[in-house]
Amino acid sequence: MERIKAIALTPGAATTLKDMPADLRIGPASQLLKANWTRGGNLLVIGAIGAVTRLIAPLVQDKHSDPAVVVMDARGEHVVPLLGGHSAGAEQLARDLAAALGSRAVLTGDASTQGRLALDAFGEAWGWKRGGEASAWHQLMQSQAMEQPLSLTQQSGTTLWSTSAGSQRLHHRDGSHQSPALSIGAKTDAAACRWHPPTLWIGIGCERNTSLGLVERAVASALAQASLAREAVAGISSIDVKANEPALIRLSEQHEWPFRLHCASSLAAVAVPTPSEVVNAEMGTASVAEAAALLAAGDGAQLRHPKQILHADPGEQGAVTVAIAEASQAFAPQRGELHLIGSGPGALDLLTPDARQALSRCVSWVGYGLYLDLLEPLRRHDQVRVDGQLTRERDRCQQALEMAREGTKVALVSSGDSGIYGMAGLALELWMDLPESHRPLFQVHPGLSALQLAAAKAGAPLMHDFCTISLSDRLTPWEVIERRLHAAAEGDFVVALYNPRSKGRDWQLQRAIEILLKDRPATTPVVMARQLGRREENVSLFQLANLQPEDVDMLTVLVVGNSSSRVMGGRMVTPRGYPGAALS
Repeated sequence: MERIKAIALTPGAATTLKDMPADLRIGPASQLLKANWTRGGNLLVIGAIGAVTRLIAPLVQDKHSDPAVVVMDARGEHVVPLLGGHSAGAEQLARDLAAALGSRAVLTGDASTQGRLALDAFGEAWGWKRGGEASAWHQLMQSQAMEQPLSLTQQSGTTLWSTSAGSQRLHHRDGSHQSPALSIGAKTDAAACRWHPPTLWIGIGCERNTSLGLVERAVASALAQASLAREAVAGISSIDVKANEPALIRLSEQHEWPFRLHCASSLAAVAVPTPSEVVNAEMGTASVAEAAALLAAGDGAQLRHPKQILHADPGEQGAVTVAIAEASQAFAPQRGELHLIGSGPGALDLLTPDARQALSRCVSWVGYGLYLDLLEPLRRHDQVRVDGQLTRERDRCQQALEMAREGTKVALVSSGDSGIYGMAGLALELWMDLPESHRPLFQVHPGLSALQLAAAKAGAPLMHDFCTISLSDRLTPWEVIERRLHAAAEGDFVVALYNPRSKGRDWQLQRAIEILLKDRPATTPVVMARQLGRREENVSLFQLANLQPEDVDMLTVLVVGNSSSRVMGGRMVTPRGYPGAALS
């Protein structure tokens, strides 16, 4: 929302905007709109949709040049993408705003209302770039709206998109029956409309101080000869002695292409079709461009264009060698996002606005099936889910991180708060293990924990110092857990017990009760909260000595009071000791 330029048409609309993090512009609306009408921009206008339509009419050019224009009513209840719904991202912007503000996104586009995949926009969330003429895309979208059968072919990139509900309504045919209307891959001649996953690595060798113009010309020539799209380039690669080569550094910066370097011995070990003894004598490897391209592309790489040498034209300097390899997996961490979502206890009304906004933003939801089921009413027709097993947390984290490295916007879902016995810690450890240039955006979105909801349902048991202890010894030795229980008991902490009992761990809870009873009364109140936030929710109060372990399972959280906790009127409280406050 920090990228949004907001304009209010009336004083009342300005009041709506004052608490928003958007960049508020004040002044005559027509002048502000004209001054901020920029390609790739995001404009939020608060006011009547008819008035906004008339104001922007003189500024509208075409869908590839216009910014995203979103209109909100003065009370902030409805958000409408008015212009640039697909191409400029106005529909997603409207969803983000609605999720963040608790309002409603009113979408009128054909793809949204008919549950179809927006063919001209869906690839962006997967980290792909679009290719093809505007007229071809216009024709494609018209054909889709008329529900005409469309032929589609895919040569690279993830195929997870095809599991979305929206993709099932494409009416697509196998590409062998007719010329494809849409292709997904690196080739420019595969179809008139194309999405390009970033799979190409360009290997470059050059003389010292070769001109940037020459390098650019060589890259463009190689791509054109191989009918490969610049939009499909993942990065460039060379020998490590070229780490400070000015032209290669500028090329990397200008196109935001990662620049991978390899030592001579690594390059020499790569089998290439056109080795050179001259290069070997000078560089210690028989190949720079071809070997660097293949090494950067990784396992399963294929050389799509063998080395091509270009020499300087008048006004240029140096010589350059270019080769192109294609990776089996896309790579665009600078476009990818990994969002750690705390889904809360289960009820959708307990999902935080921040988590709801992140879910709306992500095209792929990864998580344990039960947790994803609870969020299913929020999943759109263009979003996919990737179900994982309960005990395979590392696998889920690794899968989500790999998808984000490909350029995908991914939500990794935990119940409760992902930072409390959830996936955030493991995912962050794996993220930290990556080289900095391989790390996608990483953000944790807090959720309502079972501890908080249990306390709210029972009264106010957490008003003084408390701690949480998991009784699962699957990842933590029982000796360590027992030591923490003793410390909590001796310190007179209110104790929340997570993972208290399962079929395979049926004795630990009884032992925990025995340890806590050594330092606090048998009458210490205990909250037993099961299936919080769900239809089967049950919250009960017990005394510590009377708690029956067989009534507890993994869907239960326990809150054990301290020596001053007490129950009155069916509510549990732990006094904090405010002056003049006492219980009689």
